[in-house]
Amino acid sequence: MSGSAPFALSVHTGGGAGVGRSAEEGLADTIRIAKAADRFGYHRFWMSEHHAMPALSVASPPLMIARLTADTERIRLGAGGVMLPNHAPLVIAEQFGMLDALAPGRIDLGLGRAPGTDGATAAALRRGAGANDAFPEQVAELLGFLTDDFPAGHPYREVHAVPGPWQNARNRVPAPATHPQVWILGSSTYSAHLAARLGRPYAFALQFGDADITTAMRIYRENFTPSEVLERPYSLVSVSTMVAEDAAEAKREASTSAMAMLRMFKREPYTLFSPEEVAAYPATANEQAILDMYTNRAYAGTAETVAHRLEDLQEQTAVDEVMVVLGTHSRGADERTVTLLAEHYGMPAQP
Repeated sequence: MSGSAPFALSVHTGGGAGVGRSAEEGLADTIRIAKAADRFGYHRFWMSEHHAMPALSVASPPLMIARLTADTERIRLGAGGVMLPNHAPLVIAEQFGMLDALAPGRIDLGLGRAPGTDGATAAALRRGAGANDAFPEQVAELLGFLTDDFPAGHPYREVHAVPGPWQNARNRVPAPATHPQVWILGSSTYSAHLAARLGRPYAFALQFGDADITTAMRIYRENFTPSEVLERPYSLVSVSTMVAEDAAEAKREASTSAMAMLRMFKREPYTLFSPEEVAAYPATANEQAILDMYTNRAYAGTAETVAHRLEDLQEQTAVDEVMVVLGTHSRGADERTVTLLAEHYGMPAQP
């Protein structure tokens, strides 16, 4: 648990760089937010893989995680997630084996199947037309590389991810004491079935839309098969969150990511404009409805109000963990969310 919260509390960000700010500034803010989350005792700090989005600078979560291993001490660091069809599973196994060697026992590997970008950019990433169809096989291949336990006769039986168990055996040292914790990510029943079958923890992304989390969680729990890494179902829900001392200010900040979502509906780049620019935008009636929908969908308000909504969400879904998804234009607003929630739940800052 996180302080007095009835669940573990975690943080997600995309390395935001709003209009008027550089990638360097956005990534520097990401480091500051991660340090704050670590000091306050948040459980995890995740970043997602995105491409060709002006508002999101983390194209490669493993690179950012590597940096954060030196900037944090306690918090788990992870990709939430790596879009596996964009990559060769062997490469991901190597990268996360390295990360676990840098920060043993603190690395999470969340796996998703969406491209994390538009169609043209997805094609440039060498995704084939049926890339998503092979996702379960890609996950199985990745797990085989991470544990170095392909069955006899498998074409990759003699292919080994380094760092990993094979390297340790050849160098006559004990097998790694820890390994990356592999999660299945999603916002549909497809991912729920897969996570249950593999006996892996399941993270549901509620920030993207009004998805049916109730059915997905029921499917996950009812079909869960215990595995070597997880005896019982373990689940997480992520939701867009913005906390400020003034509720109206929190809503204003939430409107910036709502505008970015509207732009995606219009097939325009995901961009974070200032609250003032969003307010001045001459929206049509349909556009305003979308802006209002995403602004209201965000858990935006004072710490007390947001905490109450998070607790209601956890009670409704029975998840083990809640992850607040950050992402607004104004500098310092996301770090303020982390700080105010921690203070509300009595999570004292560690030195």
